[in-house]
Amino acid sequence: MTVEPRAALDRLVAALEAHHHAVATRRSDDDPAVDDAYDVLADAYEVYEDSLATVFGEVTPFYLADEVDDDEDEDDESDEDLEDLEDLDFDDDLGEVEESEDQPQPAQQR
Repeated sequence: MTVEPRAALDRLVAALEAHHHAVATRRSDDDPAVDDAYDVLADAYEVYEDSLATVFGEVTPFYLADEVDDDEDEDDESDEDLEDLEDLDFDDDLGEVEESEDQPQPAQQR
């Protein structure tokens, strides 16, 4: 069953208003009302996007980010960074610096 785009838009606007109200009246950093409003907003957006695509063959320029466990990503990136550092050969770079020190350098202008 396809929802009419106009009805889906009305629901999306109402979800945006409710999310704004939940954020503006937040009682703590982990207020469940904000989380609930976020979920309702995400659902309303998906319904609107689907109805636009089905009825008009159009989409919005927005997308919902996938939920990612930040701790896992940071660990993965750290391991990759270490592997990249292991591949570098710092001795070659040091030799180039020592060679350039033997050559006269141009005078610096003031």
